[in-house]
Amino acid sequence: MSNRRATMTRFSSTNDEVNDLILKLQALLPDSSSMSNLNTRVSAAKILKETSTYIKKLQREADDLSARLSKLLASGEITAIDADIISSLLKQ
Repeated sequence: MSNRRATMTRFSSTNDEVNDLILKLQALLPDSSSMSNLNTRVSAAKILKETSTYIKKLQREADDLSARLSKLLASGEITAIDADIISSLLKQ
């Protein structure tokens, strides 16, 4: 019986850790306040789905900004000083 209790305690501890991580993840989402309020509990699956959607959106935005920056640098419409500043920012 003590082995079973130990297993259940470890499982409960792992669940608590996962739940804590899910709540931390939810707090990082920009519209997390609209996903839940004080009276409603949001499922972990919904938080993970929202996180996945948000990461994909950020990836698309990064790709778009990268393409725009490449075009700007290639166009010659910026000064050498501007190009140096941009390059140093990108290396950070």
